[in-house]
Amino acid sequence: AAAPDQNVVRGSRGPETVAVSTDRARVIAEAVRTAAAPDQNVVRGSRGPETVAVSTDRARVIAEAVRTAAAPDQNVTSGSRVNSKVISTMQNPVDARAAAARDSGNRL
Repeated sequence: AAAPDQNVVRGSRGPETVAVSTDRARVIAEAVRTAAAPDQNVVRGSRGPETVAVSTDRARVIAEAVRTAAAPDQNVTSGSRVNSKVISTMQNPVDARAAAARDSGNRL
């Protein structure tokens, strides 16, 4: 309660001192280079589509998306499973179709 700076508003004691970390000529040179840059005000996407690094096979991503979209419990939260007709352990229809196709191919 007796601290001298307890209720002081910033700037109420005069101008704040600034610690200079770079010499003035270097700052001016960087500002001139930045101002002369050819692409300084270019909006994102104006140079065509951006490249994306591919980390997974496209077919695998599509298969995962189809499987997720067909999941019987995709909109069920952990708290809504109690006394619910939607059971989170239901087999995914995509998995069921794949198993059926695999089993029908194995029959003699």
